[in-house]
Amino acid sequence: MATVKIGIIREMKTPPDSRVVLTPAQCSALKQQYPDVDIAVQRSTGRCYTDAEYTSAGITLADDMTDRDILVGVKEVPIDAIIPNKTYLCFSHTHKKQLYNRALLQAFIEKGVKLIDYETLTNAKGQRVIAFGRFAGLVGAHNGLLTWGKRTGKLNLKRVKDYKDFAALKEDYKTITVPPLKIVITGNGRVAKGAKEILDLLRIKQVTKEEYLQIEKPTEAVYVLLKTPDIFQHKAGQPFYFSHFKENPEDYASVFAPFAQSTDLLINAIFWDPKAPRYFSLEEMADPKFKITTIADITCDIGGSVPATLRATTIADPFMGYDPATQQETVPFQPNSIDIMSIDNLPNELPRDASQAFGEMFMEHVLDGLISTPQSDMIARATICEDGHLGKEFGYLEGFVED
Repeated sequence: MATVKIGIIREMKTPPDSRVVLTPAQCSALKQQYPDVDIAVQRSTGRCYTDAEYTSAGITLADDMTDRDILVGVKEVPIDAIIPNKTYLCFSHTHKKQLYNRALLQAFIEKGVKLIDYETLTNAKGQRVIAFGRFAGLVGAHNGLLTWGKRTGKLNLKRVKDYKDFAALKEDYKTITVPPLKIVITGNGRVAKGAKEILDLLRIKQVTKEEYLQIEKPTEAVYVLLKTPDIFQHKAGQPFYFSHFKENPEDYASVFAPFAQSTDLLINAIFWDPKAPRYFSLEEMADPKFKITTIADITCDIGGSVPATLRATTIADPFMGYDPATQQETVPFQPNSIDIMSIDNLPNELPRDASQAFGEMFMEHVLDGLISTPQSDMIARATICEDGHLGKEFGYLEGFVED
């Protein structure tokens, strides 16, 4: 096997992200396990693991990555930093036809890059094999409660980013009592399970959807976990089959209204297909029956399942207000507004924990298929573009790219 040169590139997106794909210890283990892999780390002052930690682990530091075959990072790569004819792995945010990254996808194609997006890496059953989802759910649920607390003055939580690590956060939770409120979590994947983990650590009671809707004025904090069949039903009354919903989401309608009319905090942790219905419309959000005052939109699909998510918020400035009457953004915590937390890099509030977990998944599920010759079927399915052309699974992006 010829030597494969892998480079961990610095994060250059604004706002900055301090996560890494592989920790120093994981890089060291990789060198021991794969003697034919040469790994180097691009110098950076912004990582949660310092250059000195990589050096102490025996990992080479470099500024120039042009000699690397495979370049791995977390967030999007700035267009002017793309090195032609390389293999890139990152969260490119391009395969859902995200308009704000169309130029980035065009640049990857023009520069002959082989682009692999972590979100498109799936096993034979179509399940994602690598994600920061659990940590997005952990931080997102905490931030949702923090937002509701700031709005109501009934709960005072610290920012997750101000804790040393997740262990310190959990220790603090032992002293916190959440006052009465009603919470909906949507989803059943890694993100939703992370959000559920936070509510369980805070001793918030889980109830069934029937029990939830019967509670008018809660005497304790309660939450319900809604899966896809609880939110969407077939327009013609056909039974719900997830495989059919996945292929034909436009055939379904939202039945979320009863929950929107009896919820304080919505934690949105479910995948959204642009062809699928939204949970509710902007007009429904202006109806006096709509009771949700706080939304933690962990998925952060702009204008997606939560149509009032007008933009991503940031770790530095996490809250935005939405005025249902004008359908415009406003300053947060106003009497007639709805407060939204829509940070799109939530795991970066627990960067070392999140990086450790992500690296473990990378080593277990991705690395072998990436460095093998030929590369695995999983890598082929996840390749968005290569040699100036779209990958075979991504022909649907042709019009998007050419537009």
